[in-house]
Amino acid sequence: MPELPEVETVCRGLQLQLPGSFVSEVDVLRDDSIGYPEVEEFIDQLAGHRFESVTRRGKYILINLDRGAGLACHLRMSGRLMVVKDLQQPSRFLRVRMGLKDGRELRFEDMRVFGRLWYVPPGKTFVDVIPTLGELGVEPLDQMSGEILASLFDGKKQPVKTALLDQRLIAGIGNIYADESLYQAGINPLRPAGTVKRAELDKLANEIQKVLKRAIKHRGSTLSDYRDSEGVNGNYQNKAGVYGREGLPCRVCKSEIERVKIAGRSSHFCLVCQPIKAVRKSRK
Repeated sequence: MPELPEVETVCRGLQLQLPGSFVSEVDVLRDDSIGYPEVEEFIDQLAGHRFESVTRRGKYILINLDRGAGLACHLRMSGRLMVVKDLQQPSRFLRVRMGLKDGRELRFEDMRVFGRLWYVPPGKTFVDVIPTLGELGVEPLDQMSGEILASLFDGKKQPVKTALLDQRLIAGIGNIYADESLYQAGINPLRPAGTVKRAELDKLANEIQKVLKRAIKHRGSTLSDYRDSEGVNGNYQNKAGVYGREGLPCRVCKSEIERVKIAGRSSHFCLVCQPIKAVRKSRK
């Protein structure tokens, strides 16, 4: 699933390409790609709007339209939201096509059909239409510090990796960047979140931001389906310290990278750089 860096990369690309453009026509090829309203209303109400700006909340793409309306998108597992200039033959996974007055198209492709688009009519907010937006936690690019993490993790017995993935605590971090941040901070992913010391949380907060910004610089990670708003692959997967590197040598100490399942999710770490003994000490 695209995580914060991938979604942020898409948003930045769309912000450069969409503002000022008008939607001339809308074609929905897969009804269940529309989260709100009904498909016919989505088509009728979206057509004629002008794109104003593009922002992000967690893993959601939020597009502000004229007249106080909006368009939201969640890419989920395999979604792509791309601006197409030369109108090449569409992918067989094209789900929604939005024709623009200048001849381009905004296309939503989704192989696994988990992604969604929502039209937000004038008079309603994004949260009105997508209530889960109101349940999201802090934005790690803007609101991240050891103090904040200490407050979020206080008393939690769940592994710190699991806590980082809880979107109600921190919005946007997923499997890849949780692993990478914990590796850079030297914290074992199995360690109970509530036992991580303040100095360690200060370092973790700093590394979370550094990892996310570095990933955005490399346009995110493409492991299978992800492409940015121009259809370009991300490159961070080639820079990762631990994610996807099971059995390979640690880039720091040359020990073998290990992988375990934590709450059903694969977690990659270096046992030397992220010692499990920290977990045992914290439980005394």
